[in-house]
This record gives sequence, C-alpha cells and structure tokens, in this order.
Amino acid sequence: MPKTWKYDFDIAKFTKAIEINPKDHTAYKDRGNAYYKKGRLDLAIADYSKAIELNPTYFLAYNNRGIAYQKKDQHELALADYEMTIQLNPKNGMPYNNRGFTLLLMGRLEEAEADIKRSLELNQNNIYALNSMAELCALKKNEKDACKWLKLAIDKGYNNWNYIRTSKTYDNIRNGSCFNEIISKNIPRSAVQPDDKDRSS
Repeated sequence: MPKTWKYDFDIAKFTKAIEINPKDHTAYKDRGNAYYKKGRLDLAIADYSKAIELNPTYFLAYNNRGIAYQKKDQHELALADYEMTIQLNPKNGMPYNNRGFTLLLMGRLEEAEADIKRSLELNQNNIYALNSMAELCALKKNEKDACKWLKLAIDKGYNNWNYIRTSKTYDNIRNGSCFNEIISKNIPRSAVQPDDKDRSS
C-alpha cells in the first residue's frame, strides 16, 4: 500500500491557506487532491465541490471530482463532470481520456475508443491515454494491438507497474506471450506502486 502520511503536510498547508482566504478555490482543489491521494474520497469530493462553488468555470475541479467519482464507481456522476470539463476546456486532452476510461469501465467500448482517440489527437504523448488504448484493445481481446499500445505507453514513461500487473482490464491478455514479454522486460519485480493512475491536475 502507498504511504499516505506524506499527504498530511499538504492537507495542513492548504487548510491554513483556506483559513487565511476562505474564497481561495485553488486551495480547495489542492487540498482535495491531497485527500484523494490519501484515499479520503468523500472529503476530496467535498473540496472539489467547494472549489466549483467558488469558481463555476474552474475546469480542473470538475475533472478531479470526476476522477474521485469514478474511483467510487459513481460513473454517471464522473461522466457529467468530464463533460463539463470538456465544455470549459475543449483543447485539453486529459478529460477526453478520463471520460473514455470511465466509458471503458462501463463496457461502452465504441464511445470509449472515440474519446481516447480524441485525447491522443490533442496530445499524442499522453501516456495515460496510450495505456487506456491498450486496455481497450485488451478488453476487445486484441492482444497484438494491446501490447503495441502498452509498450508505447511504457516507452514514453508510463510506470504504474502494480496497475499493469493487477488491473482486470488486462485479464483477457494476461496469459498471452507478448503481454508477459512486456512484463518481464520492462517491469522490475521490486517496483513500488506509484500513488495512483494520476489523471488529475
């Protein structure tokens, strides 16, 4: 398990900032990020919601609240937040990937593919979208393309080894030769899990 005590400092820091300026929407978002990384999802959602209340056009708070909702399997709420994020900032590729990943989890694969492709059109080096494309192909039982996208994601810096090892999205290809070759060549046996599949800001 990731060590969460290190986020206590950030929570205290941003709580102090909020006490000094209760209308600081960025401080609420940043404290929400710390709560999220600590696994306190309801507190994170409350802070993101307060940031939105203070600044209704603050797209980062919508995006990050969507991630928290998705983590709680509240997929429809997540989709609504990603839609608002995209309306507010349509040139940012990350919310397209985030919405696509949520659609992927819901089994709406054609819609997911359209969003993930759009994310990559906006930023071809988005390692999270590259990994999402790999997951999509794996769910469609297309091992060859899944491995191609996964290798590209890793080559460009994606390194959430524990997620790759354990995510159910890869179950269809987990016993395949190319997937296991990627695992053996790229993933250290002693790798420590990063804090999260970080699609926030």
